[in-house]
Amino acid sequence: MSSAHQEHESAIKTPKQLIAAVVAGFLVPIVCIVLLVQYVTNGQKTGAGSDGQTPEMIAARIKPVADDGFTFRDANTPKQLQTGEEVFKSTCAACHAAGVAGAPKVGDEAAWKARLAEGYDTLVSHAINGLRAMPAKGGNPDLDDVEIQRTVVYMANQSGAKFKEPEVKAPAAPAAGEGAAAPAEAPAAAPAK
Repeated sequence: MSSAHQEHESAIKTPKQLIAAVVAGFLVPIVCIVLLVQYVTNGQKTGAGSDGQTPEMIAARIKPVADDGFTFRDANTPKQLQTGEEVFKSTCAACHAAGVAGAPKVGDEAAWKARLAEGYDTLVSHAINGLRAMPAKGGNPDLDDVEIQRTVVYMANQSGAKFKEPEVKAPAAPAAGEGAAAPAEAPAAAPAK
């Protein structure tokens, strides 16, 4: 019958081990609590007595998020056109520097040979309107057509072509009498019925 009852053995066999277990049961949680309190109270505090209330820190916290990395531009100023190299580096290099999705790598004359044979106007048309995996204007709708033309010339010339840089046409100035008279005129009144 004794085999049916399994005796449970304890890890504590002597009174000395019992005292050590009781002391450890009290001391371990107390030491953990003390260490946790030290960890929480020794950190940098934000609030009174810290640099969190300085005018610079307050200004940094309340400034609009949209100001980070945003450059305000006056919509009335003329657009500053980028060079072909600048547009290539900012927009086109993602695909044309590595040959992604079948894009011809700049400088690879063999890959550009057939494209250059199509002519400058066809290349510009493909760059402006898009072709296969390439989106219109390389995915940057803010680019001006002249910037696209410059970029096509830059990329093609790096790949063996000898295209001439496109000229930028100055905006037409209004005629002397034309510009001043137009805003002053009021539209004709509709006939009364």
